[in-house]
Amino acid sequence: MPGKGACWPSEYQRLRDVKTGAVVHQLTRHPSINHNLYFLNHSFTPDGRTVILTSYRDGDPNLFELAFPDGQLRQLTAGPQLHPFSACLSPSGEEVYFTRAGSIWKLVRTSLEETCLATFEDSQLGECNLSHSGEWLVTAIKQQGNSGIAVARTDGSRQDVVLRWPRTIIHPQFHPLDDQLIEFSSDPAPRMHLLDLQTGKVICLHQHDNDEFVVHETFLGATTEVVFTVWPFSLKRLHLESRDIREIAAFNAWHISPSADGTRILCDTNHPDIGIQIVDVATGTRRTVCHPRSSNGGTQWKTSRYAVASDWARAAEQQVERSQSLSWMEMKTDTVYGPQWTHPHPSWSPDEKQVIYTSDVSGTAEVYVAEIPF
Repeated sequence: MPGKGACWPSEYQRLRDVKTGAVVHQLTRHPSINHNLYFLNHSFTPDGRTVILTSYRDGDPNLFELAFPDGQLRQLTAGPQLHPFSACLSPSGEEVYFTRAGSIWKLVRTSLEETCLATFEDSQLGECNLSHSGEWLVTAIKQQGNSGIAVARTDGSRQDVVLRWPRTIIHPQFHPLDDQLIEFSSDPAPRMHLLDLQTGKVICLHQHDNDEFVVHETFLGATTEVVFTVWPFSLKRLHLESRDIREIAAFNAWHISPSADGTRILCDTNHPDIGIQIVDVATGTRRTVCHPRSSNGGTQWKTSRYAVASDWARAAEQQVERSQSLSWMEMKTDTVYGPQWTHPHPSWSPDEKQVIYTSDVSGTAEVYVAEIPF
């Protein structure tokens, strides 16, 4: 039985987008779930030579790597309970951080050695995000039915739950320039908050109710602004100090990934799916990279309002029915926000000349990289 360190032959196939002409590299072709890392983290190593992805080909979600574009696949982890969207890379790309059940782990890619950096009893953790200095990791935590934010040092010397919160927390992210500031999402509305680790103070960045469907906020590159979607109407920017909000472009931007300098935003689209877009932040003009043609699951995305409590209750029931180890981000039967592996979740290559994404257009979720054709 294949396992950690096992290799699969290259599954590479070169394609071309029929509408934009973009060259598309299909990296996986396996009858299992395969997807890139969550769009808030990079799937390419910093040198652009290797792609890290998640595959279910051995029955559980595990991390794999391949030399881009046509290298063989090498399995990095093995075993159950790995959060399939949790991985993020160290600044060198030599280490991969991820969560497994209630623990945060570090994997050294060359040796495949794993080190447990932190364990939180009776908990489930979300995806990892690395601080600007590379010294800290942050993740959402669900512990004994309560939500919060947990941090751990990347050398394993310290861990702490830095915030307990009465509502669901998802996608905590360090400020790109300040290790003391963490932006996080809270459900239900209001959505966007900023935690100051020095004072413990939480600031609500934008007051709104469930009729304003704010999603997928993230920092606008290395700036003092946050970008977010008001689904499905508008892509907006918010200044952290003044709280001034301005519209970038009026269209159905979905999952958003800013360029490193904050001048461009990469995003997929849905209802209608008009393909992966790159938006100029200054002018709001946009161009189409390619058309993933993924199934884009989730009944929530057909509406312009947050899911009601009954929808969440049914989704939670379905999650328990399938597997108690699965996070909400990977619920195979979820009809509210997913399944997440049916969403493209595009992100940039290090040189920002390519886009990595997931699509199940073939019938199974596979990983693709499109060369930006302009």
